[in-house]
Amino acid sequence: MSHGIQVLPLSRTARHVNRFLEVSYGIYRNDPHWVAPLLMDVRKVFSEANPLFQHAEMQLWVATRNGRDVGRIAGIVDQNHNQTYQHCDAFFGFFECENDAETSRQLFAAAFNWARQRGAKRVLGPMNPTTNDECGLLIDGFDSPPQLMMTYNPRYYETLVAAEGFAKAKDLLAFQLAVAGSPRERLERIAAKTRQRNPQFQFRAVTRKSLGDDLVKIKEVYNAAWQKNWGFVPMTDAEIDFLAARLKPLLVDGLVWLAETGGETAGFLLTLPDYNEVIKPLGGRLLTPKILGLLPYVLGRKLPLNCRVVTLGVKEEHRNRGIEAVMLAECLTTCLRLGFKEAEASWVLEDNILMRRLLEPFGGKVYKTYRIYERAV
Repeated sequence: MSHGIQVLPLSRTARHVNRFLEVSYGIYRNDPHWVAPLLMDVRKVFSEANPLFQHAEMQLWVATRNGRDVGRIAGIVDQNHNQTYQHCDAFFGFFECENDAETSRQLFAAAFNWARQRGAKRVLGPMNPTTNDECGLLIDGFDSPPQLMMTYNPRYYETLVAAEGFAKAKDLLAFQLAVAGSPRERLERIAAKTRQRNPQFQFRAVTRKSLGDDLVKIKEVYNAAWQKNWGFVPMTDAEIDFLAARLKPLLVDGLVWLAETGGETAGFLLTLPDYNEVIKPLGGRLLTPKILGLLPYVLGRKLPLNCRVVTLGVKEEHRNRGIEAVMLAECLTTCLRLGFKEAEASWVLEDNILMRRLLEPFGGKVYKTYRIYERAV
């Protein structure tokens, strides 16, 4: 099956990026759970408008056989990551491949050679394109579609990646929480106690209107709260602005919270409706008659059934006071009012004991596992 494979380098021009993105349609043609990302949005990640490219470079390849593209991979070197960890790493990302070890081998060989030429000692991935974006290979929980901004892939990818000498670096967990069945009274008790004990803390919702003013506060807490987390690289101001512009249309009042004390931002919670449910029928393309089904959601008349807690962080000096619980309780109240059925909290590092302890009283159960791999080059 392996004869006639060619691996071709692509640039980040619009035409080449479109070709690169098109590969996934062949891979998932018959997969009922795959959700095609909105091409209009995902193209931005590869464009020069993405501030990532102020400190990173990316190379794309496709594997082609008999005139048909059957796989793809990206190589990424992020100087900010390498400075943060004082280590010369490269990432692989956006990997898609037919179920053929030879195709996968040739794609990885191209990425490894490129990484070596850039002085990399190790390759980590998948990162699409960094830990501040979508990352991890799904290794458990294939029986449902991915939530917004989470990865998805066929089962056999694990075999293809392992065959290239990769070992586990870290697992990332997704927790499922039943909104209606959550222990709301218990949460509200915890939240009330926290407010009593810490009257200096104010909690307030971030709205679409206030987002512009609140971004400075969000940046401050984001880069401080996660700085000791495995794989975390601080985001530049430009990167946070870029991400905020992409997420702003998805924000729903009452799902995004800030905790503040004495003019300082202490914590931040971001929850988004799972718009994957809504965009699934579109196949990634907005110019389709099915777009009409999206209108009630765009106009805010309708919401998806589920939501995803994307980030929840509190600065180290304010932890263990119940601040996370207050923000979660506030968010949950909104979720109940809006009629969400389930919430996913993702991703959580497997060894993030604090977060796991927080989610378990909410009835949180691990239902998907994603893996980041590493390999010396």
